[in-house]
Amino acid sequence: MKILLTGAAGFIGSHVSRLLLDRGDTVVGLDNLNAYYDPQLKRDRLARLTGDAGFSFVQMDVEDRTRVPELFKAERFDRVVHLAAQAGVRHSLIDPHAYIDSNVVGFTNILEGCRHNGVQHLVYASSSSVYGGNTVMPFSEHHGVDHPVSLYAATKKANELMAHTYSHLFQLPTTGLRFFTVYGPWGRPDMALFLFTKAILAGEPIKVFNHGKMVRDFTYIDDIAAGVVHTLDRPPQADAAYDKDQADTAASWAPYRVFNIGNNNPVQLMDFINAIERHTGKAAQKVLMDIQPGDVPATYADVSALEQWTGFHPATSIDDGVGRFVDWYRGYFKV
Repeated sequence: MKILLTGAAGFIGSHVSRLLLDRGDTVVGLDNLNAYYDPQLKRDRLARLTGDAGFSFVQMDVEDRTRVPELFKAERFDRVVHLAAQAGVRHSLIDPHAYIDSNVVGFTNILEGCRHNGVQHLVYASSSSVYGGNTVMPFSEHHGVDHPVSLYAATKKANELMAHTYSHLFQLPTTGLRFFTVYGPWGRPDMALFLFTKAILAGEPIKVFNHGKMVRDFTYIDDIAAGVVHTLDRPPQADAAYDKDQADTAASWAPYRVFNIGNNNPVQLMDFINAIERHTGKAAQKVLMDIQPGDVPATYADVSALEQWTGFHPATSIDDGVGRFVDWYRGYFKV
């Protein structure tokens, strides 16, 4: 297939691109290489892809209302994996307009490109952040997600609503994936594993929010990439038996689905830090702090729906995943 993958220089995007290329797909990677974090890391991720004859790269903003439609018209993609977004819960408190531009305006451009050019399936990144103030766990796609606690989360919920509209009006098959705390080699520098490993190896203190009373469904990047590809291969179909009186948010009469994609194994933050300490061979200097605005104390994914739909099942333990990241970090930064 010929696939547009937005956010190709990103953490998840670069891994999904590699998996698609390895199985013989043609991938057009789009990214704007912005400076939210060091663009050199993004360029180095791209370098792992650009030597493949099946890969081509386009530097572009998804919110560009002229170039994005031109790209769709010229390339005639079979399917689209949309991972480009302004990421980060806490940064959305500082620069909200960046989230509207990229995550809402940009997503509209992707939906329009798919609508007008016969795209067979759009898979896009949602987030576990949409669960917001929910406290019943594990989080299920059948739960309501109407109480976001950050603008980032609100834009991801908006994406799901926008996708459903296009699935209903134009019969565009769309699948949203609610990612749960992805980690692993080539990860983002603003995420906990990267920050903790960097500080511990440098002998510097780490900030442990909510006094360490945090739980996350840490999910290894290889499992995530496999789940995305499995999902891409299984477009949703309209459900003629859908009962509108029940208003199940996980399905629809339109060709639309949303799925959790996580490890289905909640881990205490302190246990996660202990794993980093084991693999670095150093003890962390912990500074206990209050929870940050926009953050939630716990996440835990029910992934049974995705397993049933695609056969995807996460397989990487926290200890193995953290060990692989620490090995990559030491090699990449020559520590």
